Amino acid sequence: MKDKICFVVQRYGTEIIGGSESECRMYAERLCEYYEVHVLTSCAVDHVSWKNEYSEGESVLNGVIVHRFPTEHERDMGKFLELSKDLTDRPNHSLKEDLAFEEVNGPCCPRALDWLCDHAEEFKVVLFMTYLFYLTALGLPRYRGRSLLIPTTHDEWSVYFPIYREVFEAADGYVYNSEAERRFTEKLFLETVGKPYITIGAGVEYPKGELPDIRERFSLTKPYLLYCGRVEAAKGCDELLEYFRTYKRRFGGDMQMVFTGKVCMELPKEPDILPLGFLSEEEKYAVMEGAVAFCLASHFESLSIVVLESLMMGRPVLVNGACQVLRDHCTLGQCGLWFHNANDFCGCVRYLLENPQVYETMRRNGREYVEKNYTWSAIIGKLRGLIELIGAKERA
Repeated sequence: MKDKICFVVQRYGTEIIGGSESECRMYAERLCEYYEVHVLTSCAVDHVSWKNEYSEGESVLNGVIVHRFPTEHERDMGKFLELSKDLTDRPNHSLKEDLAFEEVNGPCCPRALDWLCDHAEEFKVVLFMTYLFYLTALGLPRYRGRSLLIPTTHDEWSVYFPIYREVFEAADGYVYNSEAERRFTEKLFLETVGKPYITIGAGVEYPKGELPDIRERFSLTKPYLLYCGRVEAAKGCDELLEYFRTYKRRFGGDMQMVFTGKVCMELPKEPDILPLGFLSEEEKYAVMEGAVAFCLASHFESLSIVVLESLMMGRPVLVNGACQVLRDHCTLGQCGLWFHNANDFCGCVRYLLENPQVYETMRRNGREYVEKNYTWSAIIGKLRGLIELIGAKERA
């Protein structure tokens, strides 16, 4: 009989693309070969509203046993934004105020935490995914079994709230997506230093079979830059849009900006800005393979799977220089450039277009960087090793 492990994550499902939720599902499905894998999550699909859309109860998805609990209320964005600003402006606010923030932040599923505590003895290890949200922030300090935290830490306003010190302190070990994330976390939370950890990120796999002809399907007849993921300001898409439009004003030409994924902000109706919506995995990889470069203006990333996927498909990346994790990908792999403003962005695009030999070297370097560091066999081997180490510990 296989040992049981459980992931705790705010959302879970095949409809949820990108972010820590996709990373969690990739871990969970690949660990099914070795463990009986459970997931504790909400009934929400949308990360803004936390509206209940999945059915409550137990189900099986790709071999993973999923336990869903409904959120008690949807997120009040007005209250959330007001409370976020208030607490950020008062760094010495109380733990009680942080608890009130988590009720608003969500997804508020107290019954899920009751279930976890009732079943604590069943699991070899419970892995909590993402420090920020209700299920981890309130669940990890309350859980009394062996635990790992996959924090996806960023240098963002929320990480300095008092409540999260208790969250990080409660874990028995940590799974980091990058060395930049680990360094930042250990500097901010001294309680993490000396505890077991691994740095693995997520793996990517080259698609099997022939990719579809997306140029005809999506009318991509001109050179284009690409962004994949939620199209929203929180991911820097407003900046990326501004920078691309600046490039077009200065240089003209045929270059287009392609967005894939759910659009959560207004995009101008201009011929060179193409929102393609959700794509299949095969379509996504084909669009990546056809791009001039992949662009990500996000300030806060703990890994960025789409960056790794684009490098795997032989595309250099242009990323926000304010994000150390993204810069590390560029420097360690010698496979991309970074920008801080519109001038930088324009210069990066022109450099790639005007230096074909460097461009080809970056393409080759990107593939090699991913093959060396982000294969699933190596990642799951390290993760299993840490699970076994923590699972063998005696509880105090």
